[in-house]
Amino acid sequence: MNSTLIVLIGAIAVVLISVLVLVGIYNRLVALCNRFKNAYAQIDVQLKRRYDLIPNLVETAKGYLAHERGTLEEVIRARNQAASAAQVAAANPGDPAALKGLMGAEGALSGVLGRLFALAEAYPDLKANQTMAQLMEELTSTENKVSFARQAYNDSVMSYNTSRETFPAVMVAGMFGFQPAELFVLTKPEEAEAPKVKFT
Repeated sequence: MNSTLIVLIGAIAVVLISVLVLVGIYNRLVALCNRFKNAYAQIDVQLKRRYDLIPNLVETAKGYLAHERGTLEEVIRARNQAASAAQVAAANPGDPAALKGLMGAEGALSGVLGRLFALAEAYPDLKANQTMAQLMEELTSTENKVSFARQAYNDSVMSYNTSRETFPAVMVAGMFGFQPAELFVLTKPEEAEAPKVKFT
């Protein structure tokens, strides 16, 4: 066999192996990207459930908290802003600006919900209302599910970002536009806790 042919076969083998490695890295990045987007979709499901529960909670509380109308209106306003931010983030879970907007809106919503729960504690008739107790229990359960979904999302983002930033994947990520994903991190420690509901 002639030495030129051996060199040619060797070069073809190196190119073929390089292409296979490149395809493997690209496919892994796509899979990890899809995994974190799916994990975000699980958060989105729970957030929508939460947003659906809030108007029912406010309607139930309206009769008892008529003179606390400002708080009730703040809850609805914060809920609507969070729902809008969630739609933007759901359209592109990889967009850091959209996710930061959602985190801010969720923080504001958690704050006003905390005030609503504090008010509910102060009204014995409202505390005794079975519908209110059930809605608050469902909301607390949903908050826990959001927390678990957020943890799964952050785990998926961490895997994606780690894989994206390691060599040689970092070169492939740069060539094909794989951007880093944003973690869903709460800005205030108290937002990490589900609202405390204590109806006796």
